[in-house]
Amino acid sequence: MPKLIDRLPAVVADRLRTRTGTQAVRFVLVAAVSLGASQIALFLFIGPLHMTGGISGVLAAIVGAIVSYFLSRRAWDRKGRPNVWRETIPFWLVSVGAWLILGLAAHLGTVLAHDLNLHHFERHAVVGGIYLLANCVTFVIRFLIFHYVLFADRHDKSAAPAGPIEAESLSPVTVPARSQDENRQR
Repeated sequence: MPKLIDRLPAVVADRLRTRTGTQAVRFVLVAAVSLGASQIALFLFIGPLHMTGGISGVLAAIVGAIVSYFLSRRAWDRKGRPNVWRETIPFWLVSVGAWLILGLAAHLGTVLAHDLNLHHFERHAVVGGIYLLANCVTFVIRFLIFHYVLFADRHDKSAAPAGPIEAESLSPVTVPARSQDENRQR
């Protein structure tokens, strides 16, 4: 991966090397796998199983959340038994919120496809596209919640020290004076 990062512009590479950048890349990979699982499930629930849009969206989101839960723990370097009150329950509460949004999005997609009298591939494209768009919105919201609240590092080493703040050097800094010619040009 360092070779890939080195090929990117310096500004982007520097951002990706930060803790937040690393977590964002990991979460994007987790979200991509989760999204793939939920999109396949949505296709199966709406297509061959002939379920309604809302129920299909919620069930597909549940499939994606199960995949996301196990991969997210690894992405945030959580090992061992999870803390039920600090990780597990909040994760699933956030997931329930995403399920509702995604269920409504899938329902909206099926209603729109029905109103446009779409069938088969076109219907799946509309429902899947709206579901994908809603998934992107919930992705950003979930990343912010997971990174800054749920899986936040409680023992941040960059936090301010408890003791007194050390003073910086107060030695004088020389600043070259402007000549009268430079002042007139302004």
